[in-house]
Amino acid sequence: MAHRFLSTTNRFRARFAFIFTVSLSCSYLCYSIIFCRGTIMTNQGYEGKRCPPSKNAGGKKLLGKLDNCASLEVRSALDASAAQRGSNKSPDSSGSHLADMKLRNTSVAQKYGNKKLPNALIVGVKKGGTRAVLEFIRIHPDVRALGTEPHFFDRNYDRGLDWYRGLMPRTLDSQITLEKTPSYFVTREAPRRIATMSHETKLIVVVRNPVTRAISDYTQTLSKKPDIPTFEELAFKNRSLGLVDSSWNAIRIGMYILHLENWLQYFRPSQMHFVSGERLITDPAGEMERVQDFLGLKRIITDKHFYFNRTKGFPCLKKPESSSQPRCLGKSKGRTHVQIDQEVIEQLQEFYRPFNIKFYETVGHDFKWD
Repeated sequence: MAHRFLSTTNRFRARFAFIFTVSLSCSYLCYSIIFCRGTIMTNQGYEGKRCPPSKNAGGKKLLGKLDNCASLEVRSALDASAAQRGSNKSPDSSGSHLADMKLRNTSVAQKYGNKKLPNALIVGVKKGGTRAVLEFIRIHPDVRALGTEPHFFDRNYDRGLDWYRGLMPRTLDSQITLEKTPSYFVTREAPRRIATMSHETKLIVVVRNPVTRAISDYTQTLSKKPDIPTFEELAFKNRSLGLVDSSWNAIRIGMYILHLENWLQYFRPSQMHFVSGERLITDPAGEMERVQDFLGLKRIITDKHFYFNRTKGFPCLKKPESSSQPRCLGKSKGRTHVQIDQEVIEQLQEFYRPFNIKFYETVGHDFKWD
């Protein structure tokens, strides 16, 4: 009797253990299915569920989360642009694809980016071609530039860096923030002030033949003030003796080496890149390739993005599909210069020659202005 009872008990325990094991396995399987399904749905809806648009997108508490969201969106934009490039082989379509990529990155930066102090500055020179360089480089998807000249390091320094930062466009960590103020190059305090902001700032200087630059400078002033003295009267203390008035700003700006020596007290030569204003007209793609290399950017802006406008005598950017017209510089760019007597030009060339030679030796490049 006892043996039968024990046998019945053992069978009951075995059945219970079997049922418990099966039940536990089923529960584990169900939880696994639910978990995997939730994970897949979360990944598919990551952008919509975990990265909702927020008016406080720039807030510090959300910064880490938003950076992840921005990275995903940027990657998606770049992948889409790459797919478009692969599906469209037309040689004239590069401008529209670049514009599309730029638009996507700008949209992402505006939503998720932060206002940062500039990584690079176009510091000079006036009438050298700085506006052209700014307009050409800002079509790069990894560059965001301030369109106006803030004049922070020469006129508005007392407003402070927070004011200056507030002027900048929002950028992602992968993008460069850029601004242009040509008068920085001839402002004595500018190099020290910029170095105080950051010793690693990259500096772009657009230079051209100083005689041509001075005539262009005078032409611009004359268009605003038609009653000023003639170019010859302003350029010379004594024309018959060939004494040039180097105190006149239009002449002094072109004495590049004098200004450069001030900059080299605060920045390494490797931090400065000199763009040829002449080659910017004859070979804009070549000059912009060197600018992209200097800034550490991928060479995206190429000769496919330019055409020469014979009316303006200057290269323009080809028309993207989103625009009805090509992008050319404003009416004030490419204006016809005042006619200057050849003897005056030769006297000024002779004046600038020693300054040019020393400038060539310092930057390690002959611009062939003589």
